[in-house]
Amino acid sequence: MRTIFYFFGQLLFLPHVVLFLFSSQKGIIIEDIYARKTKKEGALNHCYYLSLELLISRYFRTLFYFRTNGMVSKVLRVFYPKYPSFTIDIHTKIGGGLQLAHPYATILNAESIGQNVYVNHLVTLGEKEGKKPIIGNNVQLHAGCIIIGGVTIGDNAIIGAGAVVVKDVPKNSVAVGNPARILEASQS
Repeated sequence: MRTIFYFFGQLLFLPHVVLFLFSSQKGIIIEDIYARKTKKEGALNHCYYLSLELLISRYFRTLFYFRTNGMVSKVLRVFYPKYPSFTIDIHTKIGGGLQLAHPYATILNAESIGQNVYVNHLVTLGEKEGKKPIIGNNVQLHAGCIIIGGVTIGDNAIIGAGAVVVKDVPKNSVAVGNPARILEASQS
């Protein structure tokens, strides 16, 4: 029964698939599709998994609309809405492979976000005095963490649940607490 539901549901997202096929962001969208699963080769696989993700995840749909921002994308949003409490600032630069783990009540307002970043729920990346955070590659942002201002989070860093980060976090380190403190940092 679920297979039949998915099949007909995915057909509703054919306009999105066409938008994807003509998008200049196609490579990055493919990285997003396979951020949490093994990559399958071939255009048909990409279209199948894209339509499935758009059907079952309004979070992914929000990210897709961010990637394909334009008039067609705005029209599609009317019929297939994005998730209302997951916000991505239009000026944020986001690398491919963004992993969204139910990011409800999440705000991504950063200067840039690197590749393969994991984002959990209640995460806030915010501006302070005109400065926004810079998030490196392979960073994990866990539930309820807040990163404010012009701070830099280094590659492979982990920001723990509930951490409030107002200072730079070096690469390969773990930050926890309010205010955040570094638990460990390797010399890599």
